[in-house]
Amino acid sequence: MFFLPLSDDNPTDNKPFISWIIIVLCIFVYGWQISLGDANQTAILALGVTPSALLGGAPLPPEIATIPAWLTIFTSMFMHGGILHLGGNMLYLWIFGDNVEDSVGSKLHYILLYALCGIAAALAQSFADPNSSIPMIGASGAIAGMLGAYLILHPRANVKCLLVIIIFVRTINLPAWIVLGGWFALQFFSLGQTGSSVAYVAHIGGFVAGMVLIPFFRRKTVPLFDKPHSRAFVIEPITAGKQHIPTISRKRTTQKPSSPHRQGKHPFE
Repeated sequence: MFFLPLSDDNPTDNKPFISWIIIVLCIFVYGWQISLGDANQTAILALGVTPSALLGGAPLPPEIATIPAWLTIFTSMFMHGGILHLGGNMLYLWIFGDNVEDSVGSKLHYILLYALCGIAAALAQSFADPNSSIPMIGASGAIAGMLGAYLILHPRANVKCLLVIIIFVRTINLPAWIVLGGWFALQFFSLGQTGSSVAYVAHIGGFVAGMVLIPFFRRKTVPLFDKPHSRAFVIEPITAGKQHIPTISRKRTTQKPSSPHRQGKHPFE
């Protein structure tokens, strides 16, 4: 079975410029990594987060440690280990980051939230394995924070997912709490895998940080645990036309509206 989130039904009031900039920077940095050829491995060692170096147990050799160890927490967020690593991270940031950015409002506050989640992810992985000399790279930890924040803000928003079971290919609308909660549970189930190059503890640390921090970073007018905007569990065939998530039917009323707001429409939809 193959399962992949494609989009959500959550509208935004503002353009997610910071999320777009992060995506562009990550793509640009990955292009730079490719251009390095064999020297890319040296760049990963120098700019990735190495737990033993970050915590002071085993500093990197001077010829590799071109920047302070603490600064690698931030440089590592823009580096990736392959096209699938990059593509998966950017897809999740594209789908879920815009609504978190919109809910925070302030661009500076969103940058701070993103950075704090990335810091929490790096520290979680480092303290879990302080003697590790394997560098960590990728935006996964910070983006996991955006997933955690989204889960607290919009647990009932529907996510359109591609579902492939042998020759059965459909899209299905699933509540965010299933998609993101399932992703989070998978990180726990994957802990302790031998030979895995994925920093699952970093994902868990970033996700929890996002859940904890978003109530303090959101605009006061933005509710937590927002209501759904469409029907869940709708299964549709793949068509060449525009994909559409059926909206929830609204009850019509003959009562005269008492305010200029649209009848039956939440101000943050």
